Amino acid sequence: MRFIGLVLLQVLVFQNLNFGGDSIIGYFHFIIYPLFILLLPHDTPHWALILCGFFIGITVDIFYPSYGVHASAGVLTAFLRPFVLKFQEPKGGYPQGQSPTRYRLGTMPYLRYAATMLLIHILWYHSMESFTIAYIDKILLRTVISFPISLSLITIHAFLINPKN
Repeated sequence: MRFIGLVLLQVLVFQNLNFGGDSIIGYFHFIIYPLFILLLPHDTPHWALILCGFFIGITVDIFYPSYGVHASAGVLTAFLRPFVLKFQEPKGGYPQGQSPTRYRLGTMPYLRYAATMLLIHILWYHSMESFTIAYIDKILLRTVISFPISLSLITIHAFLINPKN
């Protein structure tokens, strides 16, 4: 359900909020679908994470003129997720079969986790979209502008939805 909901939200709502043009407004990208990868249970096998990252990315790519860029970012996000979680793991470890939510991790650890993963995702997405280091200024500017907007949406989701099971 989360997969379908996030894809529909991304392609029906947030895709239409992307403002065009070469002005600074054209740098706003609302990216919420990585939340699907972030909220998979802790004990999800690595291969399944990568497959989920690919499928949500390629599904979003179908609706965007991005030709695999979202799939690439989804795979990288899914690949790096266990390492980021391991780096931020509490002393007692994570409970098996549960998702890393704000309710389970605490507000600050969850925001640190979500921010790290989202920054990786957005930076990679914009890097692959440009596909050359010659546009590093645009890549960084788009990342700096898109990141806080997208993190704000994910934070709102964490506070409003906040599953407790």
